[in-house]
Amino acid sequence: MTIKVPPEILKIRQGLSLNLKIQMTNRRIKEFHNELGGQVYVAFSGGKDSTVLLHLVRSLYPDVPAVFCDTGLEFPEIRDFVKTIDNVEWLKPKMNFRKVIKKYGYPIKSKECAQAIFEIRNYNLSEKTKEHYFERKISKKWYFLLRAPFKISHMCCKVMKKSPSRKYEKLTGRKPFIGIMAKDSWQRAQHIIQNGCNNFNSLHPSSRPLSFWKEKDIWNYIRKFNIPYSKIYDMGYDRTGCIFCMFGCHLEKYPNRFQRLQNTHPKLWKYCMDKLRLKKVLEYCGIPWKDENMKLEDFGLKKERGKNPPHKSRLQ
Repeated sequence: MTIKVPPEILKIRQGLSLNLKIQMTNRRIKEFHNELGGQVYVAFSGGKDSTVLLHLVRSLYPDVPAVFCDTGLEFPEIRDFVKTIDNVEWLKPKMNFRKVIKKYGYPIKSKECAQAIFEIRNYNLSEKTKEHYFERKISKKWYFLLRAPFKISHMCCKVMKKSPSRKYEKLTGRKPFIGIMAKDSWQRAQHIIQNGCNNFNSLHPSSRPLSFWKEKDIWNYIRKFNIPYSKIYDMGYDRTGCIFCMFGCHLEKYPNRFQRLQNTHPKLWKYCMDKLRLKKVLEYCGIPWKDENMKLEDFGLKKERGKNPPHKSRLQ
């Protein structure tokens, strides 16, 4: 049975002590595990949240497998860390990121906005649907993306992560524990409010037992139990999602994820800016893509004349 969580209850749970959160999370894990007869797995990204989740689950059920989607978009430090964990199933998507953006488009602004732009451009939508998208999913300052000289879509996550995971679930019958929290985004908070931590009634049942945790709880748990984690977090990163994803980049202050990438992984930065042409996309959106304090010549890039400085945003 799926139990909804009213917003006021979610807020109260988010304010609980770490020890109480651990107790509540353990109950959710046991409920999901028992309801599915142990046919479960941990969706493991190698990031700190899923690392804590894996430790919690295996503290109760040591033999539960972890599943890692090897998309090719992970930091090398993440992949190296995942290799140190036992009983991890590595999945591969059918398409790499380069093929995904060529066929569907780039992930820019937000998943919701990118999906709306993709559907408006590619489907014969009713005027009512278009009006809804313009009112609810694409703010006026981003209307210019509808005229962008490149494709835009939300499909990368579906193709590269969800599809391999769904295939694994179909083959094994297992359902996932997912390490996401309500504080991550408005959409995730709404999912928790509507479906609770353990969702048994959807087409794809899943458990999100960390839903009421906060960032500080994750780090406090890591310190409390002395859990190893990827060294990428010691390099200035607080998010370790797909390296080349641009969702939410417009909200970041200096240094944003690509400016930091230039400093920590210059070869990867050069690859995504040149080969994947992210430079052109970010420039079009007015999002800084390089650290102005570093010389482009150091990475084999030449300054382009006649271009507007990328920091002069179209959104101003």
